[in-house]
Amino acid sequence: MRKSERVALVDMDGTLCDYEGTMARDLERLRSPGDPAVLPEDEEGHPWLHERRALIRRQPGWWRNLPRLKLGFDVLGELQSRHFEVHVLTKGPAAAPSAWTEKLEWCQHHLPGVPVTVTMDKGLVYGKVLVDDWPPYVERWLQWRPRGLVILPAQRWNEGFSHPNALRYDGSNLAQVREALARLQERAEAE
Repeated sequence: MRKSERVALVDMDGTLCDYEGTMARDLERLRSPGDPAVLPEDEEGHPWLHERRALIRRQPGWWRNLPRLKLGFDVLGELQSRHFEVHVLTKGPAAAPSAWTEKLEWCQHHLPGVPVTVTMDKGLVYGKVLVDDWPPYVERWLQWRPRGLVILPAQRWNEGFSHPNALRYDGSNLAQVREALARLQERAEAE
């Protein structure tokens, strides 16, 4: 298999690290007694929530200290065991430029030696495999890679997402992930 056939891109937030869980916890800490309990994605109708999220994301060390997620590391382990060339591919928030540095620091701590690409548009980055939890990024990437394989670590926001080239991994179907990666490798070797 050519080297270009082995590139696997792995997302950070919601895939390798727990952005949403950490954000929800930190939002709860900032909630006043009269504030409604809201989920991090419930910004519509709550303009103050957007500002609180931005305040949290700008805290020094916030991105660097996000906890690891098991599902993403399960898939990462499979990619590495099959000798894929793994790259972290993460979106850099424009409103939090310090996040770009801290995301790199997170990767250097948890994934030493793995190349990191911080971008504004994941769809423009080449790979044969994308591991990402966020359906809009998956759809954008698949526009340019109609034969690519996507593995979505299970999150509530990707329940029901369906695409012929996408597989949702929930921790109970690692054999299905292995089979999909093996088929991809076999197809690449036959070409």
